Amino acid sequence: MEIVVTGRHTQIKQRFRDVVESKMNRVTAIAPDAQRAQIVLTHEGNPRQADTAKRVEITVIAGRTVVRAEASSTDEFSALDMALDKLTLRLRRTRDRRKDHRRGYTNPVPVDLGVAAPEPEVEEPEEEPNNSPAAAVASDLGPGESVEVQVGDTPIVIRRKLHIAEPMSIDEALYEMELIGHDFFLFVNKETGRPSVVYHRHGWSYGVFEIDTPENVKKD
Repeated sequence: MEIVVTGRHTQIKQRFRDVVESKMNRVTAIAPDAQRAQIVLTHEGNPRQADTAKRVEITVIAGRTVVRAEASSTDEFSALDMALDKLTLRLRRTRDRRKDHRRGYTNPVPVDLGVAAPEPEVEEPEEEPNNSPAAAVASDLGPGESVEVQVGDTPIVIRRKLHIAEPMSIDEALYEMELIGHDFFLFVNKETGRPSVVYHRHGWSYGVFEIDTPENVKKD
């Protein structure tokens, strides 16, 4: 498995790389088909956020499945451990679901239905800010590419990313949302052909937004 470690607003020390290398066998033990693991360490410079000064994001690509987890802590090593705990739980959920499908059994819980794969997250080198919010949406992006622009002298940063969405069902979108650990997931509803969003509401409750133009709605 290829392991890529990068840093945002921080330099990666060799000790952290060594710890990552030693701990990633937890991933291959559960997902032997994993081809790539990307670990991103972010440093938050605001002293008021010292308790979450280090954030570790882990993205694993296994076959056509992308699993993601992140965690924050006072230091990068504890953040790494917490992120790995979340990641391995999601990987086990994916492995068990595959076993259930081979047995002809489908778990009825919404978050464990369907499977789909978004484009792997690719971190691009940060560009020099030009203090223009419009620049975040003005440039052309390739699949998986992203751009960040800081707004003037404010702490506001606008990040834009191009995601290629394969048509899928709502159940598949819910499952994919759980795998990447987000509160929402963008997709194209294969039943309606509309750009859509699934999102967490509360407990086991979910919501779905579909987007269309007035012209298309009138045609229906």
